[in-house]
Amino acid sequence: MRIHFIGIGGIGVSALAKYYLEKGHEISGSDLAPSEITDALKKIGAKIIIPHQNKFSMGQVGKHKLPDLVVYSPAVPEDNPELKDARKHGIKCQSYPEALGKLTKTHFTIAVSGTHGKSTTTAMIGILLTSAGLDPTVIVGTKLKEFSAQGGLASGEGSNCRVGKSKRLVIEADEHFASFLNYWPKIIVLTAIEKDHLDYYKNLKNILKTFGGYINHLSQDGWLVANKDDKNIFQLAKNRKQKTIFYSLKQPEEKEFKKILKIPGEHNVSNALAALTVARLLKIPDEISFKALSKYKGAWRRFEIHQKTVNSKQITVVSDYGHHPTEVFVTLKAAREKFKNKKIWCIFQPHQYQRTFYLFKNFIKLLRQARNQLFVDKLIITDIYDVAGREDKEIKRRVSAQKLVKAIKKQGVIYLPQNKIINYLKKNLKGGEVVIIMGAGDIYKISKNLQRTGL
Repeated sequence: MRIHFIGIGGIGVSALAKYYLEKGHEISGSDLAPSEITDALKKIGAKIIIPHQNKFSMGQVGKHKLPDLVVYSPAVPEDNPELKDARKHGIKCQSYPEALGKLTKTHFTIAVSGTHGKSTTTAMIGILLTSAGLDPTVIVGTKLKEFSAQGGLASGEGSNCRVGKSKRLVIEADEHFASFLNYWPKIIVLTAIEKDHLDYYKNLKNILKTFGGYINHLSQDGWLVANKDDKNIFQLAKNRKQKTIFYSLKQPEEKEFKKILKIPGEHNVSNALAALTVARLLKIPDEISFKALSKYKGAWRRFEIHQKTVNSKQITVVSDYGHHPTEVFVTLKAAREKFKNKKIWCIFQPHQYQRTFYLFKNFIKLLRQARNQLFVDKLIITDIYDVAGREDKEIKRRVSAQKLVKAIKKQGVIYLPQNKIINYLKKNLKGGEVVIIMGAGDIYKISKNLQRTGL
C-alpha cells in the first residue's frame, strides 16, 4: 500500500510512518521544513518532499502513483493544499489519531495519557515489555536508543517506533484536540491532569470531561492505571465503573526507585511506579521490571546529558523538552537534586504563544519560585516558539518573552534573542556550570551548535 503523510516531521506522525515502512509499505511525506526527523526517514526509504506542495505531492509523478491513503498531522489546517487536492482525487484521508486509532482496535493496546510524563512512562512500559520478551510495538513521542538497532530503523540517536511481532501495542496518547478519543485501549495509564491546551479546552472542567469520555473507551475487562497523587486524576477515577488500580509515591517501591533510577526527579519515580503497575497487571515479574528500569538512561530531550567544551572549559549540557510551567519547575528541581553544588543555568524557550498567554500567571509563579529556591542560578528566556498554523494573531501581540521576564522581576532572570545566546555563553560561562536547554521547539539546536562550533 502507498501511504502519504502530511506533516511527516512531527514526532508522532513520523513514528507511524516508520511503523508502515517496517511493514513493507511505500511511504512518502511532506513538511514545512527539513529536520533531523525527516532526514532519518529519508535514510530508511521514505520519499520526503520539502516544503508542502501547491497540489498533492504524489500527483506530480502520475495518477497511477497516487497513494491509497493520506495521513495528516492534527496541526495541518483543513485548507492545506495537499490535503485539499488529495480529497479532490478521492483518496482516503485520515488524521494521525484516526490512523493510530485503527491500530488500537486490532491490538492489545496500552495507552499512556496525561499533561506530563507521557513520553517517559510510555518509554518505560515499552522497555519493560520488551525486556520481558513480550515483543511489543511501541509508538512514543520521543526517540529511544533502546529501539535504535531494529532492522531497517537503525539510528545512532534512537527511534520513536519499535515494531514487534506480537499483538501488544504501547502508545503515547495525546490529549490535545481530544486526539485520544480515537483510541480503544485495554489499559489506560493516567499520569497527570492539569490546565494545558487552553486554546482548545478553554478550562479545566472541559479537560476533565474529555478525559472522562476517554476512560469510557475501556472495555469491561480493561484497566485504568491512575496516579493517586494527582488530585484531578483521583477525583476523576475514584468512583468509576471501570476496573481501577492506583499507584502512588507512598508505595514502598518509591524508595527502591530513588536508589536505582538513573534519571533524576520525583516525577520520574512516579513514572516508574506507573510502569511497574502495568507490568504487574501483565504478570511480569518484579525482578525483570526493576532490572530494566535501573538500566533506563532516558530519552531524547528528556533530561539528556552531554559534556561540552566552552573556551577550553568543561560544562554539562542538559537538553530537555519541558514546556509546561509544572514540567519546567520539576525539571529544575530535579537538576538541583542531581547537581547539588554546581551553578545551574537554564535557557528556556516558551512553546506556543497561546500556551504562554493562557498559563502566563503559572509561568511567573513557578519560574519565580524556581529562582527563589535556587534551583536555577541564571535563567535566560528567549523568544516564544511560533507553532505554525496554531497561533492567534491577537494573542501574539499581547504576550512575549520580554513581558514574561519583566513580570518575574527576579535578579538573574534575563531575556536574550536566540541568535545571541551562543556569544553570551562564550563570554560569561566560567567552566563547571550545568546549562539546561529547555523547550519543545527548536531551542535544542543551541546544544548542537555548541558542539559544532567547538567554542
